[in-house]
Amino acid sequence: MNILYSFNKTGFEARYWTSEIAAASGSEYKFIPFNHGLYVDPYCCGRAQLLDNLFFAKNPNLLRLYSEFERVLRETGATAVIVDNAAPYHPDYLRNIPVHKVLRIADGPLIAYDRDFAYLHAYDQVLYHSPAYSPELDMPSKLHYCGARNFDFWPHALFDAVFDPSKTEETILAGDRDIDVIFIGGLVPGKMPLLAKVKKAFGRRARLHGLTNMKRNAYFNVKYGFPGWVRRARFDEYVPLYQRAKIGINVHNRGDYTVGSYRLFELPGNGVMQISDGGQYLDRFFKVDEEIIGYRNADELIDKIRYYLSHEAERKRVALNGYRRVMRDHRFQTRMHELGNLVKKTIQRTNLRLCAVQNG
Repeated sequence: MNILYSFNKTGFEARYWTSEIAAASGSEYKFIPFNHGLYVDPYCCGRAQLLDNLFFAKNPNLLRLYSEFERVLRETGATAVIVDNAAPYHPDYLRNIPVHKVLRIADGPLIAYDRDFAYLHAYDQVLYHSPAYSPELDMPSKLHYCGARNFDFWPHALFDAVFDPSKTEETILAGDRDIDVIFIGGLVPGKMPLLAKVKKAFGRRARLHGLTNMKRNAYFNVKYGFPGWVRRARFDEYVPLYQRAKIGINVHNRGDYTVGSYRLFELPGNGVMQISDGGQYLDRFFKVDEEIIGYRNADELIDKIRYYLSHEAERKRVALNGYRRVMRDHRFQTRMHELGNLVKKTIQRTNLRLCAVQNG
């Protein structure tokens, strides 16, 4: 089965997404990478209404994307298409695309009403990256409530480009880890209070890196009493930083209800012991207290960081267990094979239903 994977990435990320999607192909499934971000700026269609405006105006870049998309579908003979990262395909356009269409929900409830739920009717299948959604509903319940026809849990994974595949169980924890605590990610307002408390508690022992700028850094320090400067880190700097770290903290925009980031897999994949929010949903990814450590609030997080920094053997045990789990279950090639199976089963199930209806 040929499956087109349509995504939006730039630079270093675009290169490894393209190469690793293609490399995940095997005898049963062939994956064809298609970077739709090369044609349309995702900020121009990051909300459903913005995409509708472009579609109505017959935006030339959008039409060029659609023409190229159809050409690739035609030439590869793809049976299905997966759409990931800021979907640029208008539902009215997709009505006339005769393949199995799959929407990958990958950013959680913060943008769900902007660019996920508005598109559910246009897709034959939905893949959600986390079972969490809100205190009232989990994601499967929400998707059912919204009328999604078929939906499956398909988490993020660890790309080969974001860890060192030459490492083994015997070598992953070797070497000098001179960074006690690390966080790499976006410095967004929802994460700032917790990150500020951790930085103040550990000072230079805690390293914060990621997606930020001068204005956001200034706000962070003025608002939270000058906890420290968050330095930018390029994607190709992630692995060297992780390999120096003992403990990695994971914090999501809505805490337990947005658990499931790529960082969830990148930390243990680099031998970093992970302490994460996620509450009741955390064990859908890792075994809590064996492969990952959970926390409920900033004070508990700080207490657990202190505990594991002073209990080296326990920290290494959790780090190694987490590494083993990622290598076994959460690598990108493994996840892509799971994707092929999920798509295949849904197509078969849908065809059976159609036959049953046609036969009365």
